[in-house]
Amino acid sequence: MSDEINFIPYEEAKRLVGNVIEEEHIHEPNRRILTAYDLQGRELCWFDADEVLLSVGGKPKQRPTDHESDELKIAAVEYILHRIPDWATRMD
Repeated sequence: MSDEINFIPYEEAKRLVGNVIEEEHIHEPNRRILTAYDLQGRELCWFDADEVLLSVGGKPKQRPTDHESDELKIAAVEYILHRIPDWATRMD
């Protein structure tokens, strides 16, 4: 089995993802995750919030200004929409 992750096309992700919510990791206190949900509210996949913030130019665990916060949220969602794994779309 290959460890390679395949991502769905961005346009498909935009149609599929209904929301991205920042949440606390249920097994690791003080760790935040960004969970992608479909239009019916089903969890698709999650991302480490600090890793995403670093990838989009933010600083983990540092409170941004309101303006920076809005820009980071938009950038984080765009980042995630480009990285929805194909396995997340297989609803069994």
